[in-house]
Amino acid sequence: MPPAQQVHDGLDARAIPARQEIMRICAQASEAELAAALDALEPRPDTIDIRPPETGLVMLRGRIGGSGAPFNVGEATVTRAVVRLSTGETGFAYLLGRSKKRARLAAVLEAAGQHPAYRETIARYLIHPVSARLESERRQTREETAATRVEFFTLVRGED
Repeated sequence: MPPAQQVHDGLDARAIPARQEIMRICAQASEAELAAALDALEPRPDTIDIRPPETGLVMLRGRIGGSGAPFNVGEATVTRAVVRLSTGETGFAYLLGRSKKRARLAAVLEAAGQHPAYRETIARYLIHPVSARLESERRQTREETAATRVEFFTLVRGED
């Protein structure tokens, strides 16, 4: 079977990058942005909570230089949720923070992103606006950083 046609756990391999993009955007979106995207879905999908939103801690691990021995950096609060649409798609969300509502919204949108009827709406009301906001924030940070850049130079003395 060619690589583009491979199926992993019943999922076409081409669908994986699309799901990853939605998960990435949901993780960076605000609760208001997620709610607005969900409100734009027509008809609004019926959902069943497989794993209701719950908050816990995860241990963050690091490595010196990226290749040294692993060590525990600290803990982070994470909220997760898993939902299933009435059409069968399952959505997952693991987000930093304690907002159960935000985690559930992200899980619903991730599930809806797998359904062909909702893909265009999710792209228009979630992916594009959040991506534009994130790029604007990155541009502003680059401009603020560039404004504080100091150029050092050395004057060469005439004597060798």
